[in-house]
Amino acid sequence: MRRQIRGVLAAFTGALLLATGVTVTGGQPAQADDNGVGLKPLLGWSSWSFVRRNPTAETIEAQAKALKTSGLAKNGFIYANIDDFWYQCPGSQGPDVDQYGRWVTDPAKFPPRGGENGIQVVADYVHSLGLKFGLYVTPGISQQAVAKNTEIQGTPYHARDIATTTTENNYNCGGMVGIDYTKPGAQTFIDSWAGQFAGWGIDYLKIDGVGTPDQQDVQAWSDALRHTGRPIHLELSNNLDINNAATWKKLSNGWRTGGDVECYCGPDGSSYPLTTWASVASRFDQVAAWAPYGGPGGYNDYDSLEIGNGTNNGLTPDERRTQMSLWSLAASPLILGTDLTHLDPADLALLKNTDVLAVDQDGIDAKRISSDANSQVFAKTEPDGDAVVGLFNTGSAPREVATTASALGLAKARDYSLRDLWSKRLTESAGRIAANVPPHGVVLYRVHGTHHTVTGAAPDVSFGLNWAPAASDSTTRTVTAVLSDNGSRSITDAALTLTGPSGTKITTRDVTRVRTVRGGHTLQATYSVSIPPSAKLFASSDFQGSASYRFRSDGKTRLTAGDTITVNHQVTAPYKTFASTTASFSQSGTQLGIRAQGADLYNGTNEYGTVYLPGAEHDGSVTTVKLGSQSDTDVWAKAGIMVRNDITQPNTSPGYLALVATPGNGYLLDWDSDGDGKLDSQDSTGTATYPSWLKLVRNGTTYSGYYSTDDATWNLVGTIDVPTAAATQDVGLTQTSHASGTTGEADFDTFTTTP
Repeated sequence: MRRQIRGVLAAFTGALLLATGVTVTGGQPAQADDNGVGLKPLLGWSSWSFVRRNPTAETIEAQAKALKTSGLAKNGFIYANIDDFWYQCPGSQGPDVDQYGRWVTDPAKFPPRGGENGIQVVADYVHSLGLKFGLYVTPGISQQAVAKNTEIQGTPYHARDIATTTTENNYNCGGMVGIDYTKPGAQTFIDSWAGQFAGWGIDYLKIDGVGTPDQQDVQAWSDALRHTGRPIHLELSNNLDINNAATWKKLSNGWRTGGDVECYCGPDGSSYPLTTWASVASRFDQVAAWAPYGGPGGYNDYDSLEIGNGTNNGLTPDERRTQMSLWSLAASPLILGTDLTHLDPADLALLKNTDVLAVDQDGIDAKRISSDANSQVFAKTEPDGDAVVGLFNTGSAPREVATTASALGLAKARDYSLRDLWSKRLTESAGRIAANVPPHGVVLYRVHGTHHTVTGAAPDVSFGLNWAPAASDSTTRTVTAVLSDNGSRSITDAALTLTGPSGTKITTRDVTRVRTVRGGHTLQATYSVSIPPSAKLFASSDFQGSASYRFRSDGKTRLTAGDTITVNHQVTAPYKTFASTTASFSQSGTQLGIRAQGADLYNGTNEYGTVYLPGAEHDGSVTTVKLGSQSDTDVWAKAGIMVRNDITQPNTSPGYLALVATPGNGYLLDWDSDGDGKLDSQDSTGTATYPSWLKLVRNGTTYSGYYSTDDATWNLVGTIDVPTAAATQDVGLTQTSHASGTTGEADFDTFTTTP
């Protein structure tokens, strides 16, 4: 969405960038018609995460005022956006509409004033603070407009002339149907709605519930907003298809790459906690995949920044720095979801870090340099040639995360200065760039090459544990502890130690103390570790290594790194295992365990681990299992019984169903109703407790799913028909964490199916 920028808007944008301390830099031209906005990632606040279902004029005005009084507006946070629930919704028949089929503002929440609509009243107040105002809509037209056959403003056409019978997404109210844009009056209807919004003074519009079938809606809104003559930022939500990234970029200023970052896990419907680590960690893969598509004019949107309310955020302080660092490296919009009227002082300081905000506002998408089970490295090159790199520890223990100047694309230099953008500490490196990073934390460096050793800087020093490959059921392991002087200057009085849990035997024959470690060199010691055997499905042992050293006359510096070694047991016949995500399996007597990641089992996502019996499901089968425990990685994490014609063909095999428990959404029976190998239908009931028992009964192609909390009284979850079920099918136990990059565990017992 690009066109010629009005002079006043260009002047405002330049003034804003100067106010935030961000240098205006050149970027790749956006591949879109320019609507005069979206030149930099947007900064602001949205009502959804905290206010959620109860926005009112008073609440929104208070949050907007807090943007101003907190000083956040001076740092560029200038948008105050209302999300859903601003309009009247009487029920499933859809939003109330005016004489022209457009949504009606809820006057109880947003009272009108004189001749002004209640939304316009709030917009005027927000503008009086020097801020900008945003609003929310979903694709299509309300069924109420169709039922009343409302006029389309300025035309002889009516709602029924343009409406289809296709249901459109409106997640909370419902009652929206599609628009046939080949029909006369269709574009004019959207034009009239956009004109109304522009007349109210909106500067931002979020279209929620957008998917691939809605591209014509997005085109219509893009054209309509542009034709209002008012610069209005157009944002698309949510979980957009990356295969259509070029379309989203052409038509809008931002697009949500995934589902909601909110966890919806608060007690009794509370907004708190706002999110979880698993929700944030799921964005690493999104940032890597979407990196090619963001830039001036339109940016990848990774959802709300949940920083501001201390522990109510749902994140530790280190996790908050991780979220802001990743979003900034990705040049994402930074839209706060927190309660701005009760800001935590430490969180406010994070949000006002101008060095980190500048990383976001450069408008450059970082690329993933490396990743493994416990770390991620993202970096980008600034216009002045510096690199900004994020060293992320996604594991649960402190660890070394490392890369090199060469991997960052930096030219060969005599030395490199490393400026930590959070701590402000300056160190120097000869080329290896590393840090000891806290659990779920980040070190964010700005790296600059020099022709001389950096003056006054201590060497970059790091410490890591490198475990040799071993079978997952092995109780004998080997690990090398390495203290690395990555700089050009030497360190002294270096020492290494390694400790483990009681009963573990740790030995080494290597030297663990030396007087001096020269720049560019290491102190290493290899340890043999013997772990006591255990009958547990997954026996975890925590190890901690530490290193100490001195630099010049400074006091002793201590670094730590930890690892959890998990020993499982082999799964034996007749069981087989399969995973379409990262997973491990274990068997101990009649107990079976699955530790798996995975985004979901629903629609186009088929990421799971399974222990299964090939061809054991048939007409008359009764399958039962005890679910002893399940990790609460997400309210939608799933563990239970899976059936499909071929369980090893996750994206295509039909005859597919799953009877599962979830930590926050009870017991589910999901099934593939159309035979395309994707779960698309669901029955649900109850609240999951542990242990639970699950039972699946097959009669022809009809399946009935049950749950019990005492192995005696059985409760029906649902009865379904799966016409594509083969005469014999695979049946197994399954686990998915519903959180990409986060591992969840499910432990089962007494898995049986009738022969």
